[in-house]
Amino acid sequence: MAASELYTKCARVWIPDAEEVWKSAELSKDYKNGDASLQLMLEDGTNLEHKLDPKTKNLPYLRNPDILVGENDLTALSYLHEPAVLHNLKVRFVDSKLIYTYCGIVLVAINPYETLPIYGTDIINAYSGQNMGDMDPHIFAVAEEAYKQMARDERNQSIIVSGESGAGKTVSAKYAMRYFATVSGSASEANVEEKVLASNPIMEAIGNAKTTRNDNSSRFGKYIEIGFDTRFRIIGANMRTYLLEKSRVVFQADEERNYHIFYQLCASSHLPEFKNLRLSSANDFAYTRQGRSPVIEGVDDTKELCTTRNAFTLLGINESYQMGLFQVLAAILHLGNVEIKDKDADSSIIPPNNRHLTAFCELVGVSYQDMTQWLCHRKLKTATETYIKPLPRLQATNARDALSKHIYAKLFNWIVEHVNKALITNVKQHSFIGVLDIYGFETFEINSFEQFCINYANEKLQQQFNMHVFKLEQEEYMKEQIPWTLIDFYDNQPCINLIEAKMGILDLLDEECKMPKGSDDSWAQKLYNTHLKTCSLFEKPRMSNRAFIIQHFADKVEYQCDGFLEKNKDTVNEEQINVLKASKFNLLVELFQDEEKATSPTGQVPGTGGRTRLSIKPDKGRDKSSKEHKKTVGCQFRNSLQMLMETLNATTPHYVRCIKPNDFKLAFSFDPKRAVQQLRACGVLETIRISAAGFPSRWTYQEFFSRYRVLMKQKDVLADKKLTCKNVLERLVQDQDKYQFGKTKIFFRAGQVAYLEKLRADKLRAACIRIQKTIRCWLARKKYLRKRNAAITIQRFTRGYQARCLAKFMRRTQAATTIQKYQRMCVERKRYRQKQAAALVMQTILRAYMARQKYQALLREHKAVIIQRHVRGWLARCWYKRCLLSIVYLQCCIRRMKARRELKKLKIEARSVEHFKKLNKGMENKIMQLQRKIDEQTKENRSINERLSGMESSFTAESERLRGELNRLKGVEEEAKNKTNQVTSLLEELERLRKELSTTQQEKKTIEDWAHTYRNEMEKMVSELKEQNGSLKKEKDDLNRLIQEQSQQMTEKMVRAIAQETQQLETDLNEERSRYQNLLTEHLRLEEKYDDIKEEMASSNVSKPGHRRTDSTHSSNESEYTYNSEYAELEEGSRAAEDVTRGIDTSLTLKLQKRLTELEQEKQSLRNELENKEEQFQRARARDDAEFKKARGAELEYESLKRQELESENKKLKHDLAEMRQSLLGDKATGAGAPGSPAYRVLLEQLNASCEELEVRKEEVLILRSQLVSQKEAMHHKETMTEPSIYAEDVSKLKDADELKQACIGLKDTNRLLEHQLQTQRRSYDSEMEALRGELQNVKEENNRQQQLLAQNLQLPPEARIEASLQHEITRLTNENLDLMEQLEKQDRTIRKLKKQLKVYSKRIGEMGAGQTEGQTSPGQMVDEPIHPVNIPRREKDFQGMLEYKKEDELKLVKNLILELKPRGVAVNLIPGLPAYILFMCLRHADYVNDDQKVRTLLTSTINSIKKILKKRGDDFETVSFWLANTCRFLHCLKQYSGDEAFMKHNTSRQNEHSLSNFDLAEYRQVISDLAIQIYQQLIKCMENILQPMIVSGMLEHETIQGVSGVKPTGLRKRTSSIADEGTYTLDSILRQLSAFHSTMCQHGTDPELIKQVVKQQFYIIGAVTLNNLLLRKDMCSWSKGMQIRYNVSQLEEWLRDKGLMTCGAKETLEPLIQAAQLLQVKKKTDEDAEAICSMCLALTTAQIVKVLNLYTPVNEFEERVSVAFIRTIQTRLRDRCESPQLLMDTKMIYPVTFPFNPSSLALETIQIPTSLNLGFLTRV
Repeated sequence: MAASELYTKCARVWIPDAEEVWKSAELSKDYKNGDASLQLMLEDGTNLEHKLDPKTKNLPYLRNPDILVGENDLTALSYLHEPAVLHNLKVRFVDSKLIYTYCGIVLVAINPYETLPIYGTDIINAYSGQNMGDMDPHIFAVAEEAYKQMARDERNQSIIVSGESGAGKTVSAKYAMRYFATVSGSASEANVEEKVLASNPIMEAIGNAKTTRNDNSSRFGKYIEIGFDTRFRIIGANMRTYLLEKSRVVFQADEERNYHIFYQLCASSHLPEFKNLRLSSANDFAYTRQGRSPVIEGVDDTKELCTTRNAFTLLGINESYQMGLFQVLAAILHLGNVEIKDKDADSSIIPPNNRHLTAFCELVGVSYQDMTQWLCHRKLKTATETYIKPLPRLQATNARDALSKHIYAKLFNWIVEHVNKALITNVKQHSFIGVLDIYGFETFEINSFEQFCINYANEKLQQQFNMHVFKLEQEEYMKEQIPWTLIDFYDNQPCINLIEAKMGILDLLDEECKMPKGSDDSWAQKLYNTHLKTCSLFEKPRMSNRAFIIQHFADKVEYQCDGFLEKNKDTVNEEQINVLKASKFNLLVELFQDEEKATSPTGQVPGTGGRTRLSIKPDKGRDKSSKEHKKTVGCQFRNSLQMLMETLNATTPHYVRCIKPNDFKLAFSFDPKRAVQQLRACGVLETIRISAAGFPSRWTYQEFFSRYRVLMKQKDVLADKKLTCKNVLERLVQDQDKYQFGKTKIFFRAGQVAYLEKLRADKLRAACIRIQKTIRCWLARKKYLRKRNAAITIQRFTRGYQARCLAKFMRRTQAATTIQKYQRMCVERKRYRQKQAAALVMQTILRAYMARQKYQALLREHKAVIIQRHVRGWLARCWYKRCLLSIVYLQCCIRRMKARRELKKLKIEARSVEHFKKLNKGMENKIMQLQRKIDEQTKENRSINERLSGMESSFTAESERLRGELNRLKGVEEEAKNKTNQVTSLLEELERLRKELSTTQQEKKTIEDWAHTYRNEMEKMVSELKEQNGSLKKEKDDLNRLIQEQSQQMTEKMVRAIAQETQQLETDLNEERSRYQNLLTEHLRLEEKYDDIKEEMASSNVSKPGHRRTDSTHSSNESEYTYNSEYAELEEGSRAAEDVTRGIDTSLTLKLQKRLTELEQEKQSLRNELENKEEQFQRARARDDAEFKKARGAELEYESLKRQELESENKKLKHDLAEMRQSLLGDKATGAGAPGSPAYRVLLEQLNASCEELEVRKEEVLILRSQLVSQKEAMHHKETMTEPSIYAEDVSKLKDADELKQACIGLKDTNRLLEHQLQTQRRSYDSEMEALRGELQNVKEENNRQQQLLAQNLQLPPEARIEASLQHEITRLTNENLDLMEQLEKQDRTIRKLKKQLKVYSKRIGEMGAGQTEGQTSPGQMVDEPIHPVNIPRREKDFQGMLEYKKEDELKLVKNLILELKPRGVAVNLIPGLPAYILFMCLRHADYVNDDQKVRTLLTSTINSIKKILKKRGDDFETVSFWLANTCRFLHCLKQYSGDEAFMKHNTSRQNEHSLSNFDLAEYRQVISDLAIQIYQQLIKCMENILQPMIVSGMLEHETIQGVSGVKPTGLRKRTSSIADEGTYTLDSILRQLSAFHSTMCQHGTDPELIKQVVKQQFYIIGAVTLNNLLLRKDMCSWSKGMQIRYNVSQLEEWLRDKGLMTCGAKETLEPLIQAAQLLQVKKKTDEDAEAICSMCLALTTAQIVKVLNLYTPVNEFEERVSVAFIRTIQTRLRDRCESPQLLMDTKMIYPVTFPFNPSSLALETIQIPTSLNLGFLTRV
């Protein structure tokens, strides 16, 4: 492929730039071979001519296609070179806020200088178990890869973290260790992982300091080995340290600090325990104030010291040792403040009573005089003598500082040693993972001995890195059978030889240190003489004779020779050391007592406990402690580095390269110069170069075919994908050297993928152009046709408009003519009508005047006639009245005279009758007759009088009428006279009135005018008032509407508030329930761990004999989750623990006990809260229990009856029940409407059933009687007929007869007892009858009262009548309902009691009848004569739904029904929940016989056995589902048959008879409910383990819609292919698994509501895992993947619809995933798009939305990236959201489960036990 094919117009290239290192440009002209320059255009539009090097003719680097920019792996780039790497890192870091990027086997980590939420436990869980290439780059991915390789390959691993100061090495190493601690856990329960993490604060405090580049820079290197056991759990750790920067103790540059621990102590000097240290502010000490920056922004040194002290405590360093350490550190600070003054030119002196030296001596426990002596003097030894030499001030000061550094180094090594001791355990180490946190390549303006050692170590590490990369490349080529060609890579062995070989720099330095008068200058001259001419990597600066230059792999570094010898010697005055060794301070003596350990380069001790780590051992020829000080620092460092390299070479390395993006600690700010410098130094570019030298791009055949299918023709596609790819590639790329075919992959040279992408883009672009051309043609034609139709339509409408205008004009002309005609007509008509009206008015006035004149004349004549008529009538009436008065007067006189005569006669007759009575008393009858006649006459007289009175009244009325007429005539006559006199006056008055009339008419006109004006004003005012009224009405309506709206708003607000409060309460309830269930899970986990510990202890003590007793007296208590066996196990465990106390960590036991106590207390508090919420229900249940106990007590009284009393009892009961039935039926006939009759009807039915049963027993008794009589006759016959020899036998048989007599006497006693009971029942019956009569009387009274009220209501008006009747009816119905409710409750209780009694009686009748039959037939067997057998008819046995078992069969029951039961056979062949029914029926029998011990042991054994089988087969979904269904069914049975009214209302009457009668198992119900919760959580975990491997592959990676998304180029770390290969999970796999789960649960009889909760949890797991992987995978965030996800979600919804589970809430759990998929597909450009996204993504958090937008990656060139400005717009709009900042969803979250009561309709007595269960020892009762 020629360059002219790539360097064409519009091709983009990289050109060097002084500021940005590399700058992008675009070719504005095609390049042709031979051109000396390129015509370029920069991104800002500037044209540039780029001249090529005339010698090399090297063209500038080509840019990668935009589709490859931002890749997770740099090796996925087609063009592998420095600018491409730099640009890719910048895009990911600045634009996408991604700090991690792969570069082959290296993880590049850029320090963001900002806290990111990507290190939480949820992120750790997301990366756990994932392949390294499947997720976005992360430090956790590297840690997971190391952990997996350790477990898979059985090989130790190393993670090498390097980078310069401030790049984030320490943080990266810390997160890697946190990952191991979280994922692996601890094997010994000693919290080793916490101790490993706790070592970080300690090492940071004593080994980290603030520098100009980093606020928390590690000033030493460390290698931490984290040990694992055979199960790959953390068992311990070991730390090695390298090259502590001791000079920082005594000197710090500007803006730097000493080690953190000093400032932490100074900041905490006010604490009481630090008073004796005599510390103050850090500015008061010389060793802490030199950098003039004692405070780090955002860091509280006081809190940091608390963290450090807590870490010390956790690692086992007690308080006394801690105070000793702080005492030594404070002494160092005081020693630095000791001022040494000049005594003369060659000597120095310390002023007396120096308070700092005094404080130092007191703190370290040495003599003040000795320290004063040896700080200013030193002892010199020669062969013959020893003498003391004074030191000048400068040397004395240096000696003081050397002593401080030495003490701190000893202290540092001591702490490291004790940390290692705390991290070592007694468990044998199987493997380890090492984390190396070491300094990166350093180059400063002045480089000294420290930089030399650091760069030497990096040279060694770089050599190991190069060899490892080369080895991996070689293995890959050999694996794919690619011809191997030697790749040239930089080998830095010459540089290493220059440093460490014989006569190298370190050898010459050690040799110079041994010289008596050795100096830095002489050493420099030796270097020049030795290496200047022999080694090309060694150079001498031109302007200096005290420096040298080494060409390292990263850059040239100039080292200043000043101080090399002094730092390499690291000399300390031996006399000062001896003074410290003689100290009274034990800790200080301990620091210096073992020089062999103390002077080790790393402060190490050999490992113990079977560890396989490498340890540092002294050489055999090494001298004792006096000579150990002479070993140089360079030699020590070289030896420790050599051991480190041996360790790394023995492990599989993983590389993390930390990059510092800028020197100003700005968040997400990228400085290209600094980044390129570090990339060159850390070997990333070398990795790229090695990869680019071979075949960096590697594709599988399937991926190549899927990606470049568009470049193939139909005839090129063959069945063999490999052959197809070969044919196509040979056709597309002519140069065979540009690619190689491997076994499974195609290998490409650098740039070939970009070329193929260019061909693919050109092909797609051509296809797009063709599609666009066709669509544009179609759009243009459609537009033309639309315009043509529009023009025709416009013409049509225009012409129509013109026609309409003409017609309108014609109509208007005609209308105007017509209007004129009619207007003129109206004018003429108006004029005519005015004239006509005037003529008519004149005629009217004239005619009216004439008519009035005529009318006046007629009126006068008529009035005269009337006057005459009235006068004449009056005269006639006056005459008539006078005559009438005279006649009446005469009649009165005559009648008065007749009446007086009649009165005299009557008086005479009365006197004569009384006299006759005195004389003749016998005439009474006649008198009576006369009296009767008188009465009759009186009646006649009364009737005559009535007729007379009627006539008189009529006559009076007629006379009054005539009299009135007469008076009227008289008045008329008088009036006529008066009128005649008034005529003249009237005429005069008439004239006067006429005058007044004219005046009045004028006034009237005036008033009418005024009235008209007034009317107009009033109308105007009325209109104004109406307008005002209308406006007021409108305002009123507005106000009313406003009030209604406000009220509606308030109502809605209240409804919303109530809904929110309800939702909040529900949320709180769910949280409490979830918290409670989580505590149950934690408790179960602790129980399992406890069992494991107990098993281990039991296995360790298996050889020890002894019998351990279990306490069986403990009762069950569900709040403690302990039963008898568990208490026994706890006691056994405690005794075993006492035996092996030495091997167990006491702190662990205490901590575990404390944790258990806290969990129990928290659980008890939650339980108390739940009990308080159910308090009302508990009270009601307690009342029911009390009533039940009373009833049970009454039943127990009847249990004392003997068996032989049955016959008399049957007889009396039958007679009594017959009378009762007749009386009740009679009452029912007379009072059918009485309340309570249905209850009595039920009672009668039950009594009839009892009577039938008693009738059967009666027949049996009669048959037995007949047998007894026949036996007596036989005995009597034998007394008379047999011989005396047989008489003795008969006498013996008569003894049995005596016994029969005694039985008869007993029966008589029983009869008397039953008669007494019958009388009692009869009295109760009489009382009930009296109550019924009283109720009937009440009804009658109520009826009378109703009639009275009805009569009263009829007198009221209709409205009041209706209201009163309604009120009365409501009152009546309310009272009646209350009465009926009371009666119903009372009768229900009575019926329940009677039912139980009848059930007990019928049971005992059966038992006693059988016993009597046996007892009464036994005498017949002793008779010699044969007795004919009598068939006794028996009814079929009625089962009570109970199973009886013996106590010794309980273990067999549990074993066969629980432990050895196969769920598959039971679920398929038998009824669902059969084991639960069988267990409950056994429990019912134990309750029936009132055996509390049997109930307790059965329940305890059941619960423990279920736990045992779940622990044994907890990974089997069918087993867990089966026992979840049966546990829930058992719980429902306990509720259904508990006797509680809340549960009994769902039962049939037969089921209510099966209720438990003796025990209240509410507490055990709670225990079983908690067990069901544990089983449910185990079921969810089991399903999660099955679904977890399927979700990502099926929901994200698999292409359900083929061809929608193409495969992008991948790097060295291949991701899981989205092509469905064999064994790959698809969406159908998930749906099949869900269907299998659902069908299994349905077969097991799981409650439908519980199935809905399980399905909801399943869908939550699917949605959460899918979304979390989407948020952590950049390659999945594309438009096409969004379409795939939405299609997959629709398939899940369809599955829900098919199963009828759309209402279970599962769909809502997928809402975040749906919105994420929509977010991938919507437009992401404008502000409107941002607003739409904010309103759409309500289920996603802001962090999730921003993360998806940052990760959005186009799969094709036609898609556009999301701009940074758009993402900032989204962040601004979502700023006010109140939500959790958590990025990932919690996949471990389990919704709180509830178990709604689900009663069973299955009758217990109908259940049959199959023989396959081997439960033949159970007996149905």
